[in-house]
Amino acid sequence: MKLYPIETGNFKLDGGAMFGVVPKTIWNKTNPADENNLIDIAARCLLIEDGNRLILIDTGMGNKQSDKFFGYYSLWGSHSLDKSLAKYGFHRDDITDVFMTHLHFDHCGGSIQWNKDRTGYEPAFKNAVFWSNENHWQWATEPNVREKASFLKENIIPMQESGQLRFIQRPEEDFLVKSELGFGILFVDGHTEKQMIPHLQYLDKTIVFCADLLATAGHIPIPYVMGYDTRPLLTMPEKTKFMNAAAENNYYLFLQHDAHNEIITVEKTERGVRLKDVFSADEILK
Repeated sequence: MKLYPIETGNFKLDGGAMFGVVPKTIWNKTNPADENNLIDIAARCLLIEDGNRLILIDTGMGNKQSDKFFGYYSLWGSHSLDKSLAKYGFHRDDITDVFMTHLHFDHCGGSIQWNKDRTGYEPAFKNAVFWSNENHWQWATEPNVREKASFLKENIIPMQESGQLRFIQRPEEDFLVKSELGFGILFVDGHTEKQMIPHLQYLDKTIVFCADLLATAGHIPIPYVMGYDTRPLLTMPEKTKFMNAAAENNYYLFLQHDAHNEIITVEKTERGVRLKDVFSADEILK
C-alpha cells in the first residue's frame, strides 16, 4: 500500500462558525483570523494505492459552481485535484474508487463535473465506484433546513444516475469495522448523520483520515466543536472516545481541513488530550 496527500484547493471560513461557542480570544491563538474574521482552511484528500485499486478519499469542492458561490469561500493558493494527482503520476481516469466521508459540498463537489456542452453533469471519475452509506445518502438527499445549503443536488444525484454509486455496509453498532475497501471505518453522527472516518493500517502506523470529526489541530479540546455540527452534544462524547483512542494507540491523524498542520499525534495530559507532535505528510506517508 502507498498513500499520497492530495491537495484539492484552499479556502477560508468564518472562525466563529468553525469554533462554535469558543471565544475568539482563545481560538485565534491556534487559528489566526484575517480582518474579515476568516481562517485558513484546506481541502486535503488522501489517495490510496493498494494492489489494483486506486482509492480517493473525498474530492474537495470541485470547480463547477459559480463565481458568486466561490466568492463566499475566499479561495486561495494554487492547489488543484488534477495537479496533485499528476504530481504522483496519476490521472483522474485511473481512480477505481471514490470514498466520500460525507456529502457536504467541500468534501464531494469534485466528484461531479459539467458535461462537455455544460447542459448537465457527469462523474468526474468515469471509471470509479462512488462509495457512501445508505443512512447518510438519505440524510443528504432529503436534507434538513440546517444542512440544506451544504448538500447540493448537483454534487450528489448524478452519482446515482450514473449507476456508479455503491453503499458501504454498516453494522448494527457503530464501532470500527473493516469495509469492502480494505480499511476500517468509524461511523459518527455529531457533525452529520453517519459520517465515515477511515482508519488505515500503513506499515507500523494507524493513519486516521479525520474529515470533520477533527477539523484542525486547534479543535483538539473536546468542547471545541464546530458551529456547523448538527448534534454538538453528540459530537463531544464521540470526540472524547476517539481522542482517547488516538492518544492510547498513537494514531497519526491526517487533518483534512488544517491548512498548516498535515498530520499530528496527540497525548493525554492533566488537561485532557492535547497536541503531541506535528508532521508533514511526506514525513509519514513516505
